[in-house]
Amino acid sequence: MKIGTKCVQAGYTPKNGEPREIPIIQSTTFKYDTSEDMGKLFDLEASGYFYSRLQNPTCDHVAARITALEGGTAGMLTSSGQAANFFAVFNIANAGDHVVASSAIYGGTYNLFNVTMRKMGVDFTFVTPNCSDEELAAAFQPNTKAVFGETIANPCLAVLDIERFARAAHDHGVPLIVDNTFPTPVNCRPFEWGADIVTHSTTKYMDGHASGVGGAIIDSGKFDWLAYKDKFPGLTTPDESYHGIVYAEKFGLEGAFIMKCTAQLMRDFGSTPSPQTAYILGLGLESLEVRMQRHCANAQKVAEYLASHEKVAWVNYCSLPDNQYYALARKYLPGGSCGVISFGLKGGRKAAEVFMKELKVAIIATHVADAHTCVLHPANATHRQLSDEELVRAGVPADLIRLSVGIEDVDDILADLEQALAAVK
Repeated sequence: MKIGTKCVQAGYTPKNGEPREIPIIQSTTFKYDTSEDMGKLFDLEASGYFYSRLQNPTCDHVAARITALEGGTAGMLTSSGQAANFFAVFNIANAGDHVVASSAIYGGTYNLFNVTMRKMGVDFTFVTPNCSDEELAAAFQPNTKAVFGETIANPCLAVLDIERFARAAHDHGVPLIVDNTFPTPVNCRPFEWGADIVTHSTTKYMDGHASGVGGAIIDSGKFDWLAYKDKFPGLTTPDESYHGIVYAEKFGLEGAFIMKCTAQLMRDFGSTPSPQTAYILGLGLESLEVRMQRHCANAQKVAEYLASHEKVAWVNYCSLPDNQYYALARKYLPGGSCGVISFGLKGGRKAAEVFMKELKVAIIATHVADAHTCVLHPANATHRQLSDEELVRAGVPADLIRLSVGIEDVDDILADLEQALAAVK
């Protein structure tokens, strides 16, 4: 089954007389005939549902669709992409442990790692995605439990060399976790390049319409936790908080990671996805392939237009031949990358402010990666508290404009950019 068909049909196969679309099971709890039947669920001896904080049929059907798209063996939804990244790391890295992470990641994820999770006792070493093999190897410590990166970083748009980072992770006996939000599995499937765990902010392209916040975690089912039993005791030794279950033994490599994440972290933190939101996400997934084609085609034309404009100082889009990540994009993203472009104007911050004010089709919003063309000037919004010097160190210069190209007619998008640029003196 090709990926366009999976977008529409994977994860849910209705039986005779059942609803064609994934049903919304808007219920917190589920009825059983005997306490023995309920007990088997709590002991993980039987499959089923007892409380929607842990699992819900609607959410599971949608998670199964995303799992199929990524080529994984098990998956789960979370209440946000931030929750997905937290769970994916914290599921295997606890107080006293260490993680290697790319420095080119979403600012919210960086803060989660560098501030909040440090308070929880998890240490991080950040490396640039362009670091040498020697620098990457030097970042590992005896207590390293994972490597983390983004396929296409938000907002700097660096492309991760997945195969190289996977090789380094596996050489040190740890999994590679990749946030695949921007390209989606339509344009890149990190498991095919050696990644072990994939996360998503489903809020972005997967939903596609800025309708619901959500996240997802998908397991490749390939990392051998039992081969590194001492390194991952949470998966390879009895969980005394859950009847002494050894997840890697009871659920195998294919299901251990997600089952532990559900039974332990979702139980305790409750970052629960809404069935209603999951249903909306499922609808968005049906058109994901066709939307990504349009996003990428439009963005390519916009990037080429901006690169040739006299008032534009620089353009960062990995599908442009002169981009530093072009070779990696050809390798990992041959069918297109995403619809997000960053660029700067020759007039700097002041010119960016004038340009933003004049836009008519493009919407000024903190959101990114949906059907509407959206634009953001981080120095005036998400990074407003930073000085120009601090912005440079963060990889977000004061003139950077993040443009998320939507699926509108590209001629209208280009005309909007033209008239806004005309106002810049």
